[in-house]
Amino acid sequence: MIEWMPLGTGARPVPKPLATPLVWAGAFGGALVLVALLNAVVGIGRPEMALLLLSLLAALLGLCARFTAAPGTALLCWLFLNGFAIPPAGTLTWAGHRDTTWLACLLTATLGGTALARLFHARAAYRRLAPGATGSPKRLLGLGSRR
Repeated sequence: MIEWMPLGTGARPVPKPLATPLVWAGAFGGALVLVALLNAVVGIGRPEMALLLLSLLAALLGLCARFTAAPGTALLCWLFLNGFAIPPAGTLTWAGHRDTTWLACLLTATLGGTALARLFHARAAYRRLAPGATGSPKRLLGLGSRR
């Protein structure tokens, strides 16, 4: 009979999120590259596509960030969206309802990514600590006890 021995010495901790300044640096650089690439390929004046791409970037950054980094991440993405993705390029404007909606969309994407990451990490930690976890190697190979 094969007996499985764990390689680790204990429960693995939930991964720590990245530092907030590092996430904000990623938002700054990523938004800069995305908006510049979008302006070069498609041209200025396509804010819907820019908002979609920046929302995806914000959600991806949210996967490795703390909840406290979300407002700054959304604001940095909005600055590039407002300043360089809509004409006149290089000028920040405030169009009330439109910009409020854009900020809300970017903040929701960032918070959604962060919440999703926390949920997956908590679920994985629970599965590692729960007795008789469903994904144990014995059970996968059919070596567990059958009742």
